[in-house]
Amino acid sequence: MKVDIQQIKQRFGIIGNNVGLNRAIDVALQVAPTDLSVLITGESGVGKEVFPQIIHQNSARKHGQYIAVNCGAIPEGTIDSELFGHEKGSFTGALADRKGYFEVADGGTIFLDEAGELPLPTQARLLRVLETGEFIKVGSSKVQKTNVRIVAATNVNLVQAVADGKFREDLYYRLNTVPIQIPPLRDRAEDIILLFRKFAADCAEKYRMPAIRLDDDARQLLLSYRWPGNIRELKNVTERISVIEESREITADILRIYLPNVSVEKYPVLVKAENEQKSFANEREILYQILFDMRKDVNDLKKLVHDIMGGNIPVEMQKNETYPPATIHPVQPIQTPEVQEAETVEESMSLEEVEKDMIRKALERHNGKRKNAAADLKISERTLYRKIKEYNLE
Repeated sequence: MKVDIQQIKQRFGIIGNNVGLNRAIDVALQVAPTDLSVLITGESGVGKEVFPQIIHQNSARKHGQYIAVNCGAIPEGTIDSELFGHEKGSFTGALADRKGYFEVADGGTIFLDEAGELPLPTQARLLRVLETGEFIKVGSSKVQKTNVRIVAATNVNLVQAVADGKFREDLYYRLNTVPIQIPPLRDRAEDIILLFRKFAADCAEKYRMPAIRLDDDARQLLLSYRWPGNIRELKNVTERISVIEESREITADILRIYLPNVSVEKYPVLVKAENEQKSFANEREILYQILFDMRKDVNDLKKLVHDIMGGNIPVEMQKNETYPPATIHPVQPIQTPEVQEAETVEESMSLEEVEKDMIRKALERHNGKRKNAAADLKISERTLYRKIKEYNLE
């Protein structure tokens, strides 16, 4: 019997109806009955830690141990001991034998959070567990067996980490048997208000106060903010406003105080409504965008000036008595302050360099998602792929 996605949401406290979120839940449910390794990716704060629990609770291992390990919080010198255990006297402070997580969780599931932070020697040990189910305690020579299902999660780009020599390629493919991508909050616009209301209601119930509400302008500001900290940041902001503000009606001016680096009002002419909105990290990016928008007009103007200087006068101009051919002389461009500034920028950075920088920044904004970056740049994915290859931005 197939488990309903809505039932899973209610059971695990998941709020939202985003297509990408529903797809992630569906994949988790499909892979749960198997023993395949799963790699959950997504930015910090998107809620990756819920999905290993969904997988474990809907698997044949649900009565076994479930252990969550934050790999980034364990010092490199002790992580092998934590995962695989150690023998008494194997190192200073090892006063007794100790079972590691892989021994304790035999028959269950281990969730390796922040797996991208694992040191290379530990990665080699983990690969052996994945391939053979075998491990050796620190300070021991005895091979032990374990039957553990591994679910890993990371906000690190493991493909780049492999290219940089920071993560083993063979381990990456072992962990990434079934990938699950959790969308960032900025791609879940339809869920932001729902989450805000949920967090506001929870806080009101906890501290016995009326729940805060957003006016129309505050609601638009909430939707326009990029939420770099994702759900974790939204919850934090909602709780702070609930506790600190006396008024239960929250305006955009009040909300803006709690949102760092809000640039919506800094460049209002460049802000579009709803989903068409585009954000700029700094003034330089705005200048680049303006230069790109002007590029075609500048090229047309250069061609016209070139034709006039070379005597190739358009027919329309020849017919105009105000500009007889005999009176046409080479024309020097008018050096207005705006043109001089544009030329200064063009001299310091070529159009190719500007284009390369814009593409790189778009990819960074969208965490390497080429489809979103292409939409941001208003070019086709095919063109973006070609430019990435041309500028060596892989």
